[in-house]
Amino acid sequence: MLVAFLRDETRKVGLRRAVVGLSGGVDSAAALALAAEAFGPTNVLAIHTPYRHSSRHSLDDATLVAGQVGVEMRVLPITTQVDAYFSGATGEIPQVRRGNKMARERKSIEFDLAWPDGAVIGTSNKTELLLGYGTWFGDMASSLNPVGDLYKTQLRELAVLLGVPDRIVKKAPTAELWEGQTDEEELGFTYAQADLILYFMVDRRLRPEDLVAAGFDRTLVMRIREMVRKSHFKRVMPLIAKVSLRTVGLDFLYPRDWEAD
Repeated sequence: MLVAFLRDETRKVGLRRAVVGLSGGVDSAAALALAAEAFGPTNVLAIHTPYRHSSRHSLDDATLVAGQVGVEMRVLPITTQVDAYFSGATGEIPQVRRGNKMARERKSIEFDLAWPDGAVIGTSNKTELLLGYGTWFGDMASSLNPVGDLYKTQLRELAVLLGVPDRIVKKAPTAELWEGQTDEEELGFTYAQADLILYFMVDRRLRPEDLVAAGFDRTLVMRIREMVRKSHFKRVMPLIAKVSLRTVGLDFLYPRDWEAD
């Protein structure tokens, strides 16, 4: 189904190849394998964009996955441009701000290399999207996303089925936004904990009180609920003030009533 999704949705708009930001983690590895099956390995380009503190293990894992699926991989470091941007800044640069710049720089490169007939394949999973755990118009940006409706635990299972090496499936998730950073340490809870709460809260539409009554920790339930609520703006197109009869993103969603020439 996910392979058909990639083929069908790109065919509609005349896109014939794919670009995938390959970090060395399980999410991008699974997305790359799907893209290679959908477009054929020769029509997929993997991009690895390390910063100066990026792990050598990430490069090795990205190289392993790209070679396994037969896809070309380019290594394009982003240290020079990111450091040049912040060179004139005053004061200490917060880690999150620098990490956001890195994420947007990476996505800018991917979209540039996708021109003129390629799609940038999204790699953000459902857990990250719901929690808002990603950079707005950075790693959350894509042409289309085949894995965004899969929770992290589900995506790990898919990766196993796709033949992603075990060492990549089991390693601690990290965006490597700074040295030693891991997703779960930054979040303060595990993906397994979040996935259960999000599944019952979002997919099954249970109320927080129901989850607490079932044995979930109240503090964690309410924290995750607030993360979902406060990050909604990241999951939609920018809001446009409505002043006309049909407004983009509100009541003009798709020209379904227009016939093709």
